[in-house]
Amino acid sequence: MLELRPNCEYCDKDLPPNATDARICSYECTYCADCAQHVLHDVCPNCGGGFAPRPIRPATERRPGVFLGKQPAAVQRKHLKWERDTLADFIASVQTIPPAQR
Repeated sequence: MLELRPNCEYCDKDLPPNATDARICSYECTYCADCAQHVLHDVCPNCGGGFAPRPIRPATERRPGVFLGKQPAAVQRKHLKWERDTLADFIASVQTIPPAQR
């Protein structure tokens, strides 16, 4: 089950569970679509992988126990663990490689 982190790890924008602009990598690092596209250029600064839209967990219980009310989103905010001035070089070294080949 996805953690559904509450914020963009780069700009700290709120990303509630129903945010359509949340992007995640395969490790669930979470960024807003604007940062993922325009700042990070589809390169996760933590793992080097690409991003995909984060799924939205159903708010309504259509199957027993399977909904946001029983499996809530995370509340602990995460922040980028790398210095921002080192990101450009890392991104440049990875962004020309298609995500499926990283």
